[in-house]
Amino acid sequence: MATIEQLGYSAFFIALTCFIAIVARKLNERMSKDGLVKDLFFEAIAAAELCGCCFELIVVADNFGVATYAVFLFALTIWWGRSWGSATACPYTYMEQIVEGEVSMKEAALKIWAQLMGGCAIFRYVQLYWWLELAETHEGRAFEDCKADLQVNLYLGAFIEGFATLCCRLASKVISEKDAKFGAMIDSFIGTSLVVAVYRTAIFVFAAFNYSGGYFNPVLATALKWGCAGNSALEHIIVYWIGSCVGAVLSVPLFKTATFRELFLTEKPKAD
Repeated sequence: MATIEQLGYSAFFIALTCFIAIVARKLNERMSKDGLVKDLFFEAIAAAELCGCCFELIVVADNFGVATYAVFLFALTIWWGRSWGSATACPYTYMEQIVEGEVSMKEAALKIWAQLMGGCAIFRYVQLYWWLELAETHEGRAFEDCKADLQVNLYLGAFIEGFATLCCRLASKVISEKDAKFGAMIDSFIGTSLVVAVYRTAIFVFAAFNYSGGYFNPVLATALKWGCAGNSALEHIIVYWIGSCVGAVLSVPLFKTATFRELFLTEKPKAD
């Protein structure tokens, strides 16, 4: 049975990963000239931090339950929102910006490539920590065969990832425009709630179905689950890249519609 001490090893690893990312960002800030290359390093660092922490969050969820996992994820999303600056560690934010005409295809492609490199390279660091087997929860994890999380129909999985991503992005846009006092916390709560909902029951569709994984981030899904038994490369791309990215891109025109803005952004008159 997992103990508090073992949870402490997971918490230590997550804290260490965040600390290393802080140092890496400071070094990049000092050593790189302002420009695209500097931004690419920031993206790679953010993606590495995200994926490194999420590898350990899988251990937390498997051994200490979804509630403990949600607490860790909520705290981390607030931290990342405060520490990453302009980096996003998420491809579809740049796809949205392409639709908005804010970045070029070339710049977006380079930043997505940097995210993928950072996210995928971090596994060796995670594997080393797991190999030490300081906690029982890490025993056998370093070299075990991974299994895909998708346990529903391929297109249903893509819909779940896409619809939840759409909800996340719309919520983020509303909070950003309203400039809520506790916007970061609200945004983190919404994102965490959607992840937990999909992790548990694939909510939004049919409660009888199991899991899609609830990644809502193609780089994260690829770093953690690419090549795992249970999904082909094409299935992975359809669910975690096409599904999520279509959901995010659809949030751009939907957010601008009069109906949506009237529902979520128009101030309602106060009753006398």
